[in-house]
Amino acid sequence: MTNLAPHQPLDPTPTKRPEPTGPALDAVDFEAPYVIEKLVKDHIVQTVSEAERLFTEAKRFIVLSQSDPDVICEMYSVRVDEAWHQFILYTAEYMEFCQRFFGRYVPHSPNNAPQRPSTGHCVQMTFDEFMARYEAMFGEPLPDVWYDTRNVTASRRVFRDATTKVSISRHDGQCDLRDDTGDLVLSVNDLAHPALEFITRTGVFYVRELPGELTDEEKAALVEALLAARVLRPAA
Repeated sequence: MTNLAPHQPLDPTPTKRPEPTGPALDAVDFEAPYVIEKLVKDHIVQTVSEAERLFTEAKRFIVLSQSDPDVICEMYSVRVDEAWHQFILYTAEYMEFCQRFFGRYVPHSPNNAPQRPSTGHCVQMTFDEFMARYEAMFGEPLPDVWYDTRNVTASRRVFRDATTKVSISRHDGQCDLRDDTGDLVLSVNDLAHPALEFITRTGVFYVRELPGELTDEEKAALVEALLAARVLRPAA
């Protein structure tokens, strides 16, 4: 990711250049059944329809990210990003897709990629600006699939962020999870203690694997809270 100039609010429908039309927007209709099949086969998704949703959003992200060379559009969903990554693995097909709809190769840069020297006056789009531009370009609100914390089920796989150190304490029927500075991350009923203990010592797991007496709905709610706190991340 390039070094950024100080952030300035962006017009969700800039007038200095037209929104992409024709071949660029046609990229969203590009079909790649091999990507859908791989997403299902590798258990990145649970159903074909889920794979199709993720792939559609990956293509929409590429279109949006290429719509303004002066703006850097960050990838906000781990799962949509994985659909894009799986597409790129089909090198010849992805290169043909890029050339056909954008006239050049569209690189994929992870959010943790080394920073490069600034090449101009690029600014980074905020999430709110991303939502506004998405709605202006595609004529519908940003779908729930973009919110990783809203897509937790018992069969969802997640992993613990090893860089986030946490500790557990118990008192008065409550179980507190604190970060390495002692700040409270989460306070829940002590019924969740076995699940939290499991989470602190397990790298990758399915939500259904959480031990204790929590229902599947309670397990999902606990994981959603920890995803929001960035203690956990959705696994692709």
